[in-house]
Amino acid sequence: MKNILLNTILVIVILIIFNPIYGQKTNLKIPLGKSIWWAGITNKGETMPLKNGFSGSFYNNYGNQVNPLLISNDGQTIWSENPYTFEVKNNTIYVDSKTNDLFYNKSGSTLRDAFLYASKTYFPPAGKMPDKLLFSAPQYNTWIELMYDQNQEDILKYARSIIDNGFPPGVLMIDDNWQEDYGKLDFHQGRFSDPKKMVKELHEMGFKVMLWISPFISPDCDVYRKLDEQHLLLKDIHSKDTINNSAIIRWWNGASAELDFSNPKAGLWFQEQLDYLQEKYNIDGFKLDAGDFEFYKNVTSFKPNTTPQEHSELYGKIGLKYPLNEYRAMWKMAGQPIVNRLRDKYHTWEDVQKLVPHIVLQGNIGYNFTCPDMVGGGDFISFLPGADLDQNIIVRSAQAHALMPMMQFSVAPWRILDKEHFSAVKKAVQLRKEYTPLIMRLAEESANTGEPIVRSMEYVFPHQGYGYINDQFMLGDHILIAPVLTKENTKKVVLPKGKWKDHHGKIIKGPKEFTLKVSIDEIPVYTKIK
Repeated sequence: MKNILLNTILVIVILIIFNPIYGQKTNLKIPLGKSIWWAGITNKGETMPLKNGFSGSFYNNYGNQVNPLLISNDGQTIWSENPYTFEVKNNTIYVDSKTNDLFYNKSGSTLRDAFLYASKTYFPPAGKMPDKLLFSAPQYNTWIELMYDQNQEDILKYARSIIDNGFPPGVLMIDDNWQEDYGKLDFHQGRFSDPKKMVKELHEMGFKVMLWISPFISPDCDVYRKLDEQHLLLKDIHSKDTINNSAIIRWWNGASAELDFSNPKAGLWFQEQLDYLQEKYNIDGFKLDAGDFEFYKNVTSFKPNTTPQEHSELYGKIGLKYPLNEYRAMWKMAGQPIVNRLRDKYHTWEDVQKLVPHIVLQGNIGYNFTCPDMVGGGDFISFLPGADLDQNIIVRSAQAHALMPMMQFSVAPWRILDKEHFSAVKKAVQLRKEYTPLIMRLAEESANTGEPIVRSMEYVFPHQGYGYINDQFMLGDHILIAPVLTKENTKKVVLPKGKWKDHHGKIIKGPKEFTLKVSIDEIPVYTKIK
């Protein structure tokens, strides 16, 4: 009995000493040393790995996905179920939490070791993936072409032009302002004469159809009054009125009330509206916009003390019911069959250069089913008459998209590009078709293993000096993509040790660094053959 007791005590001591997860903390101080670290802030990917002077806060989602994870290239992870802040100074990471639940762990010696530990422990894969069509064909979004004039005639015209110009059908997303009002989720009768017929025609062309949705409710419509009476909206924390106290929240389209998903009845009401759209019009899925932390501040909710992060997560969970989904803002939910799109990019070279570091970071922090915004940028102002359009940006953006998990068009390439540039975009789409079986296999594997589809150089080739490479990436473990991301038609390529075959069939022995001259219709792709 005495020996059993002593052995038990010894095991507990060993666990405490060698497995720091047993010690919950409010702050941590981690020397950088030779370690390279990344933080779970998608929209800051171009600034990583972390350097002195960087500070971050998981109380902010920076307009995109965040996951409360810090992860290193030598097996270290820091995690909390709640938001925390951190900064890097004097070659040290200082981490502070208000909730006494910081978990530090050292597992293995590589970025891959750290990721697999974090995935298994904090955001295990669900074994499911979003709708396969999101990966297997390009997506098309009506936003840039139609903006706020979403209407039946022009949506069908856009879809037909996709087919007529030699692009394969895929998911077609009908964006904001198809509806009667925010929260009044039915087709606007003045712009859609027969929406069910429209969806039928789109299906016959080979498309699946998604609708843009948000959690906002226009305060001057009958739906608002009904939801307000049922207490299904967030309340104004400063209001002294005990009856008319629903919060009015400023967002990019004005001022609206917002559903309180901490109240299960609000979630049920919302899903009933989405199910109605599916049942009545045969809609296939939904682009669920907003969900940013900033829209949940200065409010009270049905469940007391629900944080902005928890509200965002509750909104994210709604998408689990619909395999055809897309989100831009997200808190946690890594490992789940949720599509996470990068924040809207401007039509600039600066933002083209963010595509690779942002989508690689998504993989490093567990968001694997990812979409790199819209080809050429998703900011409609960039495409208004008189805007400075750069056809090379459209092409190079399409090429970067081509071998990422998803590829999404909005601006119509056939409308804005000359013959040479349009041909280059179509060539990128054709290249994606060649790699689609691999993309699909990696997506299916990711659903079960949690491993990223797009991987950083450091993830695949640890401790070989590739931790700071932010302009090329791996598709799985054997395909290296080095897209041109600048206005110069040149590209510096870094090949790790081994034998590589380039897109012309030439064999190159690594490790090797070289600069290529790349024609406008080329994407440097290398296959590791040994």
